[in-house]
Amino acid sequence: MKKKRHTLPYHLMLMPGMVFLLIFSIVPMFGAVIAFQKFEPVKGILGSQFVGLANFKRLFLIPDSKQIIFNTVYIAVFKMLLNIIVPLFFAVVLNECRRKIFKRCVQTIVYLPNFLSWVIVAVMLGNMFGPNGFINSILGMFGHEPILFLASNTWFRPLIIGSDVWKGFGYGAIVYLAAIMNIDTSLYEAADIDGASRMQKITKITVPLIMPTVILMATLSLGNVLNAGFDQIFNLYSPLVYETGDIIDTYVYRMGLVQLQYSFGTAVGLLKSAVSFVLIVLSYKLADRFAGYRIF
Repeated sequence: MKKKRHTLPYHLMLMPGMVFLLIFSIVPMFGAVIAFQKFEPVKGILGSQFVGLANFKRLFLIPDSKQIIFNTVYIAVFKMLLNIIVPLFFAVVLNECRRKIFKRCVQTIVYLPNFLSWVIVAVMLGNMFGPNGFINSILGMFGHEPILFLASNTWFRPLIIGSDVWKGFGYGAIVYLAAIMNIDTSLYEAADIDGASRMQKITKITVPLIMPTVILMATLSLGNVLNAGFDQIFNLYSPLVYETGDIIDTYVYRMGLVQLQYSFGTAVGLLKSAVSFVLIVLSYKLADRFAGYRIF
């Protein structure tokens, strides 16, 4: 009883968060039954016709399905790879800086974009890459015709991937900088005695010793293979770039809320969630095996 009285305040602190989770995450899951129905809002969930897997079959029969899945995987995989490589490279380079004030200022500056919402970033990108934007103004000085970056199937994917990396690499670099800080400094001192160059210390000490952290971050990111970034793409794309920029999340939004195909939109979202769940379980298994990381 004494132990229960001691932990009661902590349970009370958790209660608002648990209630929020229950109302907005657990209870809505019962609505997934719509994916197996021909849902009609007038009849409701209990009165709508049950159609089994018809909505899922339709997903694989429509011409756009392969392109949407390809776009999602393509954008997500490149984001995942570059959000590991770029922060790692930046962290290693910044660690080699000897002036602490400059190092802290740079780290703070590159960290700030992480706090910007995609609505703000979309406006910034529109002003920079628009027909009359900064980039086209520079191109015009050299006699080049304006490029519609946000309306071009050639440029849209690189712009999406690049802006995501720019926004998040400062935050990602913190993890690698923390891993570098934990390296025993005596190893660098021994390397100095042996006459090792700065590049040799990076390739032989720094990078090998932070590889477990890199492997951990890579395996944990596998669960986001089907999450290409709804907020970002929704604020930047248009019908002109559906061919290369339309992903599963934006397609679900259009089908379910814009075109009012509730059952089909729910089926697509449910299938994506099921695959993402499998990938998350797989990623934690890999993290446990290669990096010794476990949550449960």
